[in-house]
Amino acid sequence: MSAYGIILVGTDGSDSSFRAVDRAARLAAATGDALLLATAYSPMPERERASAADQLGDLAYKVQGSTPADDALRAARERAVAAGARRVDQVAVQGDAADVIPRLARERSAGLVVVGNRGLNSLAGRILGSVPASLSHRSPCDVLIVRTTDGK
Repeated sequence: MSAYGIILVGTDGSDSSFRAVDRAARLAAATGDALLLATAYSPMPERERASAADQLGDLAYKVQGSTPADDALRAARERAVAAGARRVDQVAVQGDAADVIPRLARERSAGLVVVGNRGLNSLAGRILGSVPASLSHRSPCDVLIVRTTDGK
């Protein structure tokens, strides 16, 4: 029986975020819920894009059609399927994760948002606010903050 309907998990391609993906995927597998993998990104400035094309070869860059956001979602999908998630969708949205994730949760009627705790204990996180802390206040649904760091 479905508990949340849609479980949205944020990932940036880091090991820490993949731990949150693993937890969300296991939960989706156990409940039969759909899993929505989401990543927020900033567009690559033109000069960086040109530099990447020079390094990879312009044709290879265009044919590959891969961005860091695409790569993060592809890797997250592989992990989610390996963890047993059966219904997996993915989306990359331009913007800041603290804005994108609650908006996606509303638009897709997610019942649960899952993110890692990385950033909660950093100095920058305390001063600027972290994505998990922001989501705990701004999400339109339940939020699961997965302990993805070892506490060092």
